[in-house]
Amino acid sequence: MNTMAEEKSLIEYPSLFPIKVMGKSVPEYLPAILHIAHQFDPIFDESQVEQRPSKDGNYLGITLPINATSREQLDELYRTLSTHPLVSMVL
Repeated sequence: MNTMAEEKSLIEYPSLFPIKVMGKSVPEYLPAILHIAHQFDPIFDESQVEQRPSKDGNYLGITLPINATSREQLDELYRTLSTHPLVSMVL
């Protein structure tokens, strides 16, 4: 088998990559997620963030357009978001 083909990413870097994060709709949730996004993407543009409250308003979905530079960057960002206490799910 060709290991080069197996390791080839489906994402071309750099590229704008949307990451969806879902968590409880509490005042500190959005600022915490934006802070993490800025840590992994120094040119992160908050004006491009999309927010979607759940039907009852208990949860907030956030789409972060991240400037992805490598698979390692995205993997570490997913790990950081997934382990944050205010985050329920990361897609």
